[in-house]
Amino acid sequence: QVQLVESGGGLVQPGGSLRLSCAASGRTFSSYAMGWFRQAPGKEREFVAAIAWHGGPTPYADSVKGRFTLSRDHAKNTVYLQMNRLKPEDTAVYYCAAVRPGLTTRADAYDYWGQGTQVTVSS
Repeated sequence: QVQLVESGGGLVQPGGSLRLSCAASGRTFSSYAMGWFRQAPGKEREFVAAIAWHGGPTPYADSVKGRFTLSRDHAKNTVYLQMNRLKPEDTAVYYCAAVRPGLTTRADAYDYWGQGTQVTVSS
């Protein structure tokens, strides 16, 4: 079994920054890619970014390119989503997820999900 725990959400003003963390435990993650998705009220879950566990291109949604950065720390089995220049439309519950064997932007392909962390961007 795989456990994913997100943290770092909260309330931030437009233009501000937050860093989300996703700590993974359980089985080895050497073969897993990790992704972040978000879901706003009344909307479908959408892809944000994903990263292969051992490097390679990191795809981002067009809406977050240039503002969000995804990184990982192998020693801590943790991935981080640095979110800068936040906008009200970034408000959503953010979920991290794990998938193998390959990196994908499709939510239905992911095997494990965290419980989500709320991000609210408002003045």
